[in-house]
Amino acid sequence: MEIGSSASRSLLKREKVRGAILELIEERRPGDAIPSERTLCAQLGVSRPTLRAAVDQLVVAGLLVREHGRGMFVAGEKITQELSASRESFSLPQAAGAWTSRLLAFRTVQAGARVGRRLRISPAAEIRYIARVRLVDGSPMAIEYLHVPVDLVPDLTEEELERGDLYEHLRERHGVQVSEAQQSIEPTVVTRSEGELLGVPELSPALLFERLTSDTHDRPVEYVHSVYRGDRYRIVSRLTLGPRSEHPSSRDSHHPGIPPGDSISGTPVTFLTRGVVQSGQ
Repeated sequence: MEIGSSASRSLLKREKVRGAILELIEERRPGDAIPSERTLCAQLGVSRPTLRAAVDQLVVAGLLVREHGRGMFVAGEKITQELSASRESFSLPQAAGAWTSRLLAFRTVQAGARVGRRLRISPAAEIRYIARVRLVDGSPMAIEYLHVPVDLVPDLTEEELERGDLYEHLRERHGVQVSEAQQSIEPTVVTRSEGELLGVPELSPALLFERLTSDTHDRPVEYVHSVYRGDRYRIVSRLTLGPRSEHPSSRDSHHPGIPPGDSISGTPVTFLTRGVVQSGQ
């Protein structure tokens, strides 16, 4: 698959705008207004279509709310349900297929405030910013944006990001042993440039992943968010309901996908999750 240069440039520009708007959102409270499209275009030096594409995605993701005639506002906080498990009961097998990557960007930049907070480094600290298309058996499956501290992997190469497993490279070539990660998954839709790179129409359904990975020393080693094709990729979880806990949780507790009251109060839930790549049409 050939990656179009115009689509790549458009995608990276929109990604930069998205990051700037997320910075504004994190500085405000739910219900607060953000600057108008005209103001943001002038501040960020981008066109109205580029800005609108980034805003549209954040509206779909539930982070912004548009009110006709009034402007754009920070959305209310989402209800978050965490699936937690011990090391013995948690497993994340790799999805099927031969996974490869094609780089869209590989450069050294300053972390900035938002990424710096996640990686627990100074906003002025240098990171490797990587954008890449992930392919399964040669077919585009996802677009990933990675942020890795330079001090942690000063010799990270483009070849490592195109071939093999990144965590394996971190362990074997850089002495970084990945230990755990916190990841969220939300529904979204693809923009026009994302659709061109993934081979799907604009506004096609997709999954938005955000992950912060730490090593055995509790150092953040990677912050990444990714857009996966909704027509080809899905997440499957197997939940195991254990015996009643000696210390029951709240009567109003809720497990995702299990209606309240359908499980025994205080019952621990363990799970196995895996990615499934569906066959192309």
